Amino acid sequence: MSISWSRLFPRGIEEEPNQAGVEHYRDVFKELKKYNIEPLVTIWHFDTPLYLEEEYGGWNNRKLIDFYVRFAETCFKEYKGLVRYWLTFNEINNSMPQPTRDGSTPEWRYQEGIQQLHYQFVASAKAVQIGHAVDPENMIGCMICGICYYPATCDPEDIMWNRHMWETKIFYCSDVQCRGKYPTYAKRIWDTYHVKDLDITDEDLEELKKGTVDMYTFSYYMSQNVTTHTGVEVVGGNMSTGTKNPYLQYSDWGWSTDPSGLQYYLEMIYDRYEKPVMVVENGLGAYDKVEEDGSIHDPFRIDYYREHIKAMDRAIENGVDLIGYTTWGCIDVVSAGTGEIRKRYGFIYVDVDDEGNGTLDRFRTDSFYWYQKLIEANGNTENL
Repeated sequence: MSISWSRLFPRGIEEEPNQAGVEHYRDVFKELKKYNIEPLVTIWHFDTPLYLEEEYGGWNNRKLIDFYVRFAETCFKEYKGLVRYWLTFNEINNSMPQPTRDGSTPEWRYQEGIQQLHYQFVASAKAVQIGHAVDPENMIGCMICGICYYPATCDPEDIMWNRHMWETKIFYCSDVQCRGKYPTYAKRIWDTYHVKDLDITDEDLEELKKGTVDMYTFSYYMSQNVTTHTGVEVVGGNMSTGTKNPYLQYSDWGWSTDPSGLQYYLEMIYDRYEKPVMVVENGLGAYDKVEEDGSIHDPFRIDYYREHIKAMDRAIENGVDLIGYTTWGCIDVVSAGTGEIRKRYGFIYVDVDDEGNGTLDRFRTDSFYWYQKLIEANGNTENL
């Protein structure tokens, strides 16, 4: 779950938080604890207060670092003893534009995105230090939009482009947050997209060193093929595109189903950082149908979860310190990527359509009951 910045600081610039907002979340955390549910809390989930966007230009402005740090410190202090697991920024790497070889992404997007990321890196590093000072028991992580990239062919150009995709879209952010410094290939990225005159100070670099995260967390839905070749079949998904993989099945929204990609990603990431890992988003968006008796049969979603959980088990057997898993999501929400609610993720169906029509009644899907049994079995998929 997340804490809304504007619920605690309506404009983002206040010296003291809105106490009603503080108490709202305190009540939530107490209720969770009552049922032995351990909260995993994201501090920033793409929801900068509107005032900071309109008056300060959002994360284009260095002043956002201090505003964010005040917000994060308030969270750590107010919910000490109630929350232990924290994520500083949700899918922070989504600020990095998709690399292209044809120049279709304007250079100013790289300039802006990389500068925004730097301010967020510094804000995250400062928050980690404060979180540890407030409560040494806090476990604070980065959160990466995880996509497993494959070269579409054995052409050396594809192999190199695939490596650069991993570096630009995945490793760039987590290298800074996990290792506390910019990677050697950062200069290549900046030079390739003519990024220059970045506002990076020596003090910033010291903060990055001191504020490395305790764990690596990521979302995982799909993998993608990348190629330098033209005339290939392209599929879309998760706000990015790739070459269609003939060995995988695809959802109605063009997302591949690739449990082995999750295992690959886990083993690569753990080997790279040797920090505890969590999968904090994983699921299948699909059409669901409510039967006359109110039941919703979604065996395809159960299969999706089962195979991904088996893949995690294989990664654990191979030495990965995987300490947590949460699905996306437990109840229908409007898709951030497409603006639809008909792209449903299961467990709890909400009776509302894309135009907002419906009773808002809730219905448990078959995957709800399956996942309930899975939790009782502590993730053991045998006989499920």
